[in-house]
Amino acid sequence: MKEFHFVGCVEVRELLGRRANDIEKLADILEDVPIDSVYYHMHSYFLRHYYLPGTYPNDFANWVAIQVRDRVLGEKLAAITPAGERSLEDVRQDLIEIIYSHLSESRSASYVVHGETFHFMKSHVIDIPTGIIVHNLHEFTEALKIVDASAIYNHTFETRLRDKKGRSDFAIWLNETLGEKELAESFERLDAYMYSLEGLRNKLIEICAEKGHL
Repeated sequence: MKEFHFVGCVEVRELLGRRANDIEKLADILEDVPIDSVYYHMHSYFLRHYYLPGTYPNDFANWVAIQVRDRVLGEKLAAITPAGERSLEDVRQDLIEIIYSHLSESRSASYVVHGETFHFMKSHVIDIPTGIIVHNLHEFTEALKIVDASAIYNHTFETRLRDKKGRSDFAIWLNETLGEKELAESFERLDAYMYSLEGLRNKLIEICAEKGHL
């Protein structure tokens, strides 16, 4: 039986030299910024805040709500995620359309007055072996309790989108190696964007417990 290696990660950030002081400029740059930058700003919050689910769980929503002080638009942007079958390009278009639609309807200030400029970035994720290797469901669920939270991120978000596997490493291993199709599907039905990494860890353990594998 093929074992599962838990792999954590660290993020190395890169400034792109592009910045926005108002919402319209934010949307304008979004139109042609590298897709890796969209990925970074939609996911970096999870690696920065293991325990906090966050009212505004992506950088775009957070900046608009906190720095521009437009909480209505911030909430709209916070609701956008690449969950399910949606791609990062779908997310890019949604962000742009929502911003321009909001600008056409809103009379509130759309620029930073006393806050910080939005700096577009991208990142490179470096794998860090955890040394935790499991061979069966019992070992897997026990490992979920103690593995570094960055491994939860790596095997969930990085695998689905950056590696373009479309599914988490957990679901792939459970289904293809252990033949646990139902459990794998339960993992995939879970909307990871609704939780912090620690919240996601607890939910995955809960799903295993419900299936009788804890």
